[in-house]
Amino acid sequence: MYSNEDFLLELLRESGMVNEQDLHHARTTKKPSETLMEGLIKGGVLSEEDVAQTMAVNSGMEFIDLTGYAVSPDLKNVVPEDVARRYKVVPIGFEHGRLQIAISDPNNFETLDALPHVLSTEIEFICSTPGSIRTLTSSIYGNEGDMAGTVVKGMEGSSETDAPIIRLVTNTLMEAFKNRGSDIHIEPMEKDLRIRYRIDGVMHDVEHHPKKLHSSIIARLKIMTGTMSIDEKRVPQDGRIQMKFQDKELDLRVSIIPTSNGESVVMRILDKSSLRLGLSDLGFLSDDQETFEKLITLPDGIILVTGPTGSGKTTTLYACLNFINRPDRKIITVEDPVEYELPGINQVMVKEDIGMTFAAALRAMLRQAPNIIMLGEIRDMETASIAINASLTGHLVFSTLHTNDAPSAVSRLVDIGIKPFLIASSVRAIEAQRLVRKLCPECKTPGALTEKELRSLQLDASQAYGATIMDAVGCPKCRGNGFRGRLSIVEIFKMDDEVRGMINQSLPAPVLRRKARELGMRTLREDGVRKVLAGMTTAEEVIEATMSDAN
Repeated sequence: MYSNEDFLLELLRESGMVNEQDLHHARTTKKPSETLMEGLIKGGVLSEEDVAQTMAVNSGMEFIDLTGYAVSPDLKNVVPEDVARRYKVVPIGFEHGRLQIAISDPNNFETLDALPHVLSTEIEFICSTPGSIRTLTSSIYGNEGDMAGTVVKGMEGSSETDAPIIRLVTNTLMEAFKNRGSDIHIEPMEKDLRIRYRIDGVMHDVEHHPKKLHSSIIARLKIMTGTMSIDEKRVPQDGRIQMKFQDKELDLRVSIIPTSNGESVVMRILDKSSLRLGLSDLGFLSDDQETFEKLITLPDGIILVTGPTGSGKTTTLYACLNFINRPDRKIITVEDPVEYELPGINQVMVKEDIGMTFAAALRAMLRQAPNIIMLGEIRDMETASIAINASLTGHLVFSTLHTNDAPSAVSRLVDIGIKPFLIASSVRAIEAQRLVRKLCPECKTPGALTEKELRSLQLDASQAYGATIMDAVGCPKCRGNGFRGRLSIVEIFKMDDEVRGMINQSLPAPVLRRKARELGMRTLREDGVRKVLAGMTTAEEVIEATMSDAN
């Protein structure tokens, strides 16, 4: 409720407004969820006005009673609703060219420092009570929760008096999520402003606006992050926007970079419901799922997930951690950035500007005695060496690499500078993956493979006979393109004594790949073929995703 309750209580004691008896009574009668100050106010020892006036006098801030106070409706265009609610403040007018804002806690220096930057204006802060600030906030913006409803429900939550830019931005975010977009791209062109959504890995051009709206839209998004500078347009900026959509908690990771035509924005939509995904939800068929679940429950060693950017590696790692997360295990992750917050898991974010690199974080976390470590990516020899040493001393380590297939990860580690015998001793398995679009379950229809597709997939007609081949059609549920969602196609390279011996001999990746296939590894394309024959995706999707797969 207040930023420094102990200091405030001392002020109230010195002024004679409370005594030790009052404090003792409040401690014994307040609810566990209440603060001591809330107990004193609820018990009638103090009023909100008493507290606010005491804080105002101590801080040299003016106190104002907002009961029945009327303000101009236009002020909500000056202070956006999400800013007012986030910082628990309310705009009350202008005086001598400065925006006047009421605040209930003059000791909340974070708010005092942040708001002038967030709103890009000079501010005169005035003290009032929390209750009167809430009441006035509701009279200006509507009942609390309307902002979330606006983001969730789109235009039906907006009134005719809402600022057009706020409505435009809100509608853009709402439409992207309704259409299952993973990214929103706001791109200034030479003559207009283009907005595109990435849906199931494919970019869709959805809107074009006059170029004159560009600066207002960018400013609105910067305000929504609460951390970006509106005035700074010369350097890249990163931030986050948090919102709710139909009772789902969503994060938008915002990246802004300057281009020749102005600042370009990409917002990645992070849907927290994806944290509950299991391996079967990602596209693992039952046999591969059983194999992978056995591997990720080993007591030590390294499990690597490989693939190009955007192939779902991080989501797979999160699914693994969810599967093995139990109260008797300590799990720590090092990520850049932390995309999702996982309950029961200690997550560390890389901050290279202050020296918190992957390697530094990994060294520090080993002193925390974890059972399981997740390293967002192995990027260099130092990080790889620490991860391997951790696996050799009894830790289970998960990480990712950028390689085209699973056996190539061994060559990649050697290129980084890791000795082959250390790779052979530490790595337990390597999983490679790609993402392909899933056929829409509402409109997919029985189909057949063409001769060209049969040749590309190395199938003959008899192998496809009786299979559930399906074609994409298109319906309103999938926006007419025949696909809805994505799934993984995978290959799992397990280490055995023979493979370890070959790694020790520094044999090249193609030799390792041939041996892996002799030992039963299905390639990415072969796993994709199984999913085509099961009616989960199309041959075209698998062929395009596995062009580099050497059969």
